[in-house]
Amino acid sequence: QVQLVQSGGGLVQAGGSLRLSCAASQRDFSRYAMGWFRQAAGKERDFVSAISYSGDKTYYPDTQKGRFTASRDNAKNTVYLQMNDLKPEDTAVYYCAADRYGGGSSSHNQYEYWGQGTQVTVSS
Repeated sequence: QVQLVQSGGGLVQAGGSLRLSCAASQRDFSRYAMGWFRQAAGKERDFVSAISYSGDKTYYPDTQKGRFTASRDNAKNTVYLQMNDLKPEDTAVYYCAADRYGGGSSSHNQYEYWGQGTQVTVSS
């Protein structure tokens, strides 16, 4: 059973930065592509970023315009999401997810395991 434990998040003013972390329990973490998704109140879960198992490829939706950066440290079994220039519309619960068989997908259906979620609130 894979466990993903998230940390980071919280309340930040518009224009500020936050870094989310997601620590994985599986020993073969380096074989998993990882994704980040977010879900605002009353809305569907949206794709935020994905990173390949080796970390050499990252994926983002076009709407993000370079504000978010995913990275990973396989030696620490941890994936990160650095979020800069945050906006009130970024307010949501953020989730990390693990995909054993893909290369980094924007579809939440591709991911087998999920973190517990962490709240990010951006005030104007």
